Amino acid sequence: MGLPYRLVVRPAMRFIDSERAHGLSVGALRILAENRLTQKVLASVYRTPSLPINVFGRLFRHPLGLAAGFDKSAVALGAWPALGFAWQEYGGITRFPQDGNPKPRMFRSDVDRALINRMGFNNPGAQVVRTSLLKRRTAGRWPSTPVAANIGRSKTVDNERAPQDYAETFDLLYDHADFFVLNVSSPNTPGLRELQEDSHIRDVVSTCVAMRQRRSGLKPLLLKFSPDLDPDIMLSCAGAALSAGIDGFVATNTTISRPPPKNTKSRRIFAEEGGLSGRPLHQMSVESIGTLYDSVGGKVPIIGCGGIESGETAWNAITNGASLLQLYSALVFQGPSVLGRATRGVRKRLQREGFADLQEAVGYARP
Repeated sequence: MGLPYRLVVRPAMRFIDSERAHGLSVGALRILAENRLTQKVLASVYRTPSLPINVFGRLFRHPLGLAAGFDKSAVALGAWPALGFAWQEYGGITRFPQDGNPKPRMFRSDVDRALINRMGFNNPGAQVVRTSLLKRRTAGRWPSTPVAANIGRSKTVDNERAPQDYAETFDLLYDHADFFVLNVSSPNTPGLRELQEDSHIRDVVSTCVAMRQRRSGLKPLLLKFSPDLDPDIMLSCAGAALSAGIDGFVATNTTISRPPPKNTKSRRIFAEEGGLSGRPLHQMSVESIGTLYDSVGGKVPIIGCGGIESGETAWNAITNGASLLQLYSALVFQGPSVLGRATRGVRKRLQREGFADLQEAVGYARP
């Protein structure tokens, strides 16, 4: 199915606005997600090999998961396991509904295999998403794979009130995810990245940890970092988060930096404001993964996100310290078959290097 996607679907998408193309894709998957027969058909076509790893006390069939931002409102949860994902992250979800930034706000550069977005946490709000997910669970349509929820700060809430805003969203979605990612690093909400400072981080994490204690649960909480952070600041924030009770990190969010353009179109696309994801982000992401792993890798897991598009890029992130991986842009440019290719590529490297299992390879490339 990789060939039809490259020859038919992706060329057709070039003639459609990026956000509209994304909406059509998720809409189609939403319909398929409600049908067990089509789920089975998709699963047979996009079968991915088993490459098990245990993280956060959960067994993941392989490390590759869907990154936040693709299924923003958690409307297609049933489709992602059928496409071969071992886990998925929905969101970002904010406490209050918000439309996001003015359109157009999503752009793609095919030659660079890069996306730029300035969506701005557009979502129906935590209460609406909670109601939708409760109906899904009650109807017996909850996926069997692990599910994460990405939580953002509401645009109407200032950073002083951010801890309570995050905690309220966490509370509303608590029963509808296996673990949670606190997003303090999106470049598309004004002032949000200012939360990446020790005292702010400590307040946000400790408030959510207190909420978790009130819920008498053990749902893991993770913190998602920007690749644009100075390494010393990132490690300082990581230390503050650990002292407040964080259970892991995601490296990384999108970047506001830009690579040299390859042609006139990519020059025009790269002039757009917003966060860049895809192939040009990979090296920055891996450097952040390695920096975090060298400091805290023995304490908590790290999820690698940024330019994962092949067995080689997946292996690069894993051996620099990532226990789990996420992809987004590669799904746009290559289609669902990228999952099988990447997972098989990692399995071949494990066998070639003589590792007993995936866990043994995590961080192997670090000095």
